[in-house]
Amino acid sequence: MAGREADISAAAAKLLAELQEQGLATPDAADIEQYRHATRSGYEPGVIAAIDAFDGDIEDLPVAGVPCKQVTPRGWSEDGIVVLYAYGGGYVSGSPFEDLLVALPLATRSGARIIMVDYRLSPEYPYPLPQQDMQQVYPALLERYGAGRLALAGESAGGNQALGLLLQLRDSGQALPFCAALLSPWCDLTNRGDSHAFNDGRDPTLNNTWVDLAASLHAGGHALDDPGISPLYGDLASLPPIMITTGSRDLLLSQCLRLAAGLRATGSHCDLRVWEGLWHVFEFSPIPEADSSIGEIAEFILVQSRA
Repeated sequence: MAGREADISAAAAKLLAELQEQGLATPDAADIEQYRHATRSGYEPGVIAAIDAFDGDIEDLPVAGVPCKQVTPRGWSEDGIVVLYAYGGGYVSGSPFEDLLVALPLATRSGARIIMVDYRLSPEYPYPLPQQDMQQVYPALLERYGAGRLALAGESAGGNQALGLLLQLRDSGQALPFCAALLSPWCDLTNRGDSHAFNDGRDPTLNNTWVDLAASLHAGGHALDDPGISPLYGDLASLPPIMITTGSRDLLLSQCLRLAAGLRATGSHCDLRVWEGLWHVFEFSPIPEADSSIGEIAEFILVQSRA
């Protein structure tokens, strides 16, 4: 019916129509490398343009023996903020390279150094190996920078990584970062929730077939509701302030809402931002809303660093 369209920018509406017409590719478990290559190739032109526009340094370097990509904006000082960042891709695809589309503007807007962990992927390296990569990097950053200068961020599966790392750090008695930003976090690999019904087919970037396959490949036979795999089922108490971003078309919207409710129920601070008409990790997209969201995330990190 006329007048009931989503209130989104013209650029977002145009991109949404293009994505819907293009359709969504689903990983083939028998040829996951082909899917990874195609995904990277699709993002590559945008990433190269973002690199060319970035004012700062981008380096590949190991941290505690784990390969990482370090993004340092011009003007960052040795006493500045550092963000440990986990990329997305359902634990079966992606890399820090693709996520430069989010990390570079976040570094620019926040002034923070961003360290992106190139954690191992499933099915070759299923749970808990990707999580162990994050757990290996954090103590080295903690020793160098201190908890008061460390934040976490991650999108989709990277949001799962960041949230799971918080639970592991708390349970092991390690000092926690001062905040975390989770973009459309995939925090429940059982893939339950109302949005898995009403947004399947509406989210142009993700569907239930995709997330169910990725969950199976990552879990490697472990129970999908194990808190190590699905941190939404863990104890959410005593965590630092967390910001969650999502969109009303996001397949994982319900997961984000349930996580926010769970955090608030324990007394943890949670800022939830639901963007009208937008999809899973829309911050990747060349639309005004993506720039605005990254700006809000940067401001959240800056405010929490001064708290």
